[in-house]
Amino acid sequence: MKAPLSAATPSAVAGSLLGTAAGDALGLPVEGLSRERQQRRFPGLDRHRFFLGRGMVSDDTEHACMTAQALIASAGDPHVFLASLARQLRWWLAALPAGVGYATLRAGLKLWLGFSPDRSGVRSAGNGPAMRAPLLGVCCGHDLERLRALVRASTRLTHTDPRAEHGALAAALAAHLSAASPGAAVAPESFRARLEEALVREPAGELLSLVAKAAASAAAGQSTASFAAEMGWEHGISGYVYQTVPAALHAWMAHPGDFRSAVLAVIHCGGDTDTAAAITGGIVGAGVGKAGIPGEWLSGLREWPRSVAWMERVAARLAEVCADGEPRPPIPLGAGGVLARNLVFLVLVLGHGFRRLLP
Repeated sequence: MKAPLSAATPSAVAGSLLGTAAGDALGLPVEGLSRERQQRRFPGLDRHRFFLGRGMVSDDTEHACMTAQALIASAGDPHVFLASLARQLRWWLAALPAGVGYATLRAGLKLWLGFSPDRSGVRSAGNGPAMRAPLLGVCCGHDLERLRALVRASTRLTHTDPRAEHGALAAALAAHLSAASPGAAVAPESFRARLEEALVREPAGELLSLVAKAAASAAAGQSTASFAAEMGWEHGISGYVYQTVPAALHAWMAHPGDFRSAVLAVIHCGGDTDTAAAITGGIVGAGVGKAGIPGEWLSGLREWPRSVAWMERVAARLAEVCADGEPRPPIPLGAGGVLARNLVFLVLVLGHGFRRLLP
């Protein structure tokens, strides 16, 4: 019998994965819109608006699911984890997902061309690693050495810029603290000190400064949208990790036990709303669990084969791995179903794109 991987509770694991999906789906219809246009088109956004009042998820949730499956298969062994994640990424790309990040696309193509997973990453400070990070923090945040190794493996598979790794590590640690103190107010200095400890080998002064500003702003009661505007992101959060992660951290610090408020706060910033809301949802969801996520945001998801029920099965198996440290087979996912779903999703995404060309 191996030692437990962590003391992560089933509630924290399920809350983080389902929270990622709920935030992702709610933010997806307004992705790329400025704050002003978002408010004009979707005033008071608080329910799914992707298609006929229902929601679907994007690559943010799909990557979180792949991370969960790799943790199940590896029980936290970084080498096995990397091999599993790389294998899943190759086949994920083969299923023609819509809206693939440029860095992730290039890394996936390099994997298909025969590059090894430790040489497939490209120079980018995008959000891909951060959207895979919250579950790593929930399951391994108590062990900084293991967490660093897993975050590095997950990051460098697709992104080699150190900022991508630092941002992912910040999101992972936030999810760990959220899970360890469900619904509790965040101690900003404690989080910053923990992050600085995790980054001690690689200076990340810019990120630590951004985290300090986010913490001070949240403590002063400033809204996340106002914080973003004050940072110069008034036209929306970009796909740059040093914008997305500080905004997500601000929303978490401002609303640690209120999933709805945290996710809406970061969506109202505009820009890359699905990814920012997915990361925020993964962090806050780890603390509040499934019970703390608005029920209509989960029941309103129209996803297959990565349904809410399927994600709950993945989370339950991952919680078992955390409890006993024994790797298990990942939860099956039909490749044919994924391809069919992606084609439908692409049509709907194109429909949203054409609609945005209109006044």
